[in-house]
Amino acid sequence: MKIAIAADHAGLPLKAPLAELIRSLGHEVADLGAHDYDKDDDYPDFARYVGQAIQHGQAERGVLVCGSGVGASVAANKMAGVRAAVCHDTYSAAQGVEHDDMNVLCLGGRIIGPTQAEQLVKAFLGAGFSGEARHQRRLDKVLAIEKAG
Repeated sequence: MKIAIAADHAGLPLKAPLAELIRSLGHEVADLGAHDYDKDDDYPDFARYVGQAIQHGQAERGVLVCGSGVGASVAANKMAGVRAAVCHDTYSAAQGVEHDDMNVLCLGGRIIGPTQAEQLVKAFLGAGFSGEARHQRRLDKVLAIEKAG
C-alpha cells in the first residue's frame, strides 16, 4: 500500500520513525511534511495534504500526527472520502478499519510514545475492511451523510 504521512510541529518527533516503520512493513511512504520544526505550523494544513493524497488516489491510507490527534482528525474528516479517527489503543486502530473502513489514523504526539505509536500503525496497516453486510450497510449510511453535506 502507499501510505501518506504528515505531522505538525507537535507530531514531528514521531513522523520519521513511523515512516521508517511503514517502509519496513513493505509499504511505500509519501512524506507530506512537516520536514522541519516550525512552532507556528498548523495541523489543518497537514490534514489537508493527507486527505488530498487519498482523494486523488496518491495514497490508500494516511497517518497524521499532531499534539493530541484530535485536531488532525477533525480537520481530515471535513474532506470527502476521508474517514479519520484518533486511536490510542490497538483494538480501535484495527477495528476502525475492519468495521468502519477508516483510512486515516490520527495520533497524539504529546499523548503516546514511539513504541505505542508503532504498535498502533502496525494494527492499522494490518487490518482490512471486513465487507460484512452490516459493516457495508453502516459505511453506506456514512457515505450518504457525507454526500448530503
